[in-house]
Amino acid sequence: MKQLIEYLAKSLVENPEAVRVTEQRLNDSMVLELKVANEDLGRIIGQKGQTVKAIRQLLTAAATKTKTKVSLIVQE
Repeated sequence: MKQLIEYLAKSLVENPEAVRVTEQRLNDSMVLELKVANEDLGRIIGQKGQTVKAIRQLLTAAATKTKTKVSLIVQE
């Protein structure tokens, strides 16, 4: 899951070196935190949040195979 988010984020931003994804596991769920450069935050969120919503949908689809609950937090 972490690699999927890194790949998608690095493909969208202008500064891929600033992309950081951290993973925290809590029982049967996982929390992924995505950090990008301030100037790339709009590219990740997208217009009306459509891009980040699509990323979360892909993440949810990938998580159903492993039967885990996954959430994504986007930070500056």
